[in-house]
Amino acid sequence: MQYLLLIYASESEETKMNEATMAKVLSEYHEFTQSIVQGGQFKGAERLRPVASASTVRVRNGKAVITDGPFAETREQLGGYYLIEAKNLDEATAIAARIPSARFGSVEVRPIWPIT
Repeated sequence: MQYLLLIYASESEETKMNEATMAKVLSEYHEFTQSIVQGGQFKGAERLRPVASASTVRVRNGKAVITDGPFAETREQLGGYYLIEAKNLDEATAIAARIPSARFGSVEVRPIWPIT
């Protein structure tokens, strides 16, 4: 079964990290990614640009309304994701717990609902 691991963290806290700390976190992400590639669970992943570059689209009365930024103000912002293959929710949550940002943010685990 496929799961989407949505990575949330505080952008403002992330920008406060010094260069050495950020380099360490990025290295940990590289190691984590390589481990799930080698384990056969990796399906895809991307890092997202900051919420300031986001747009939200709503259709009201047949017209698209586009606003800057995310839908709601939150303490943590969606910063990226992994799409993985896991046997079950237990395996998916165990993989999510290994994501470096889980130590200072959170990781939402969502099963994929296939379209077909």
